[in-house]
Amino acid sequence: MVDLSLLRESLEVVGSDGEHVGRVDHVHGDQIELAKLDLGAGFKHHMIPVSWVDHVDAHVHLNITKDEAKARWTEKH
Repeated sequence: MVDLSLLRESLEVVGSDGEHVGRVDHVHGDQIELAKLDLGAGFKHHMIPVSWVDHVDAHVHLNITKDEAKARWTEKH
C-alpha cells in the first residue's frame, strides 16, 4: 500500500516505462487528479486510481506504462 501522504501537488507522474504521464494536482480519496496545465495530460484534468501507483520518491511511479495509463485514465467532468 502506498503512503498517500507522499503524494504532493506538482510531483511528476511517470509510467513503468519511465515516460512522463502528468503531474499531481490533487488527491481525492482513491483517485489522483492530474494537473490540467501539462502537455502530457493534453491540457485536461484526468483521473487515475491510486492503485496504479507502484511507489513514490522524487516522482510518482506507476505500475503501468504511459500508454496504458493514457488509454485507461478518465477525464474529469
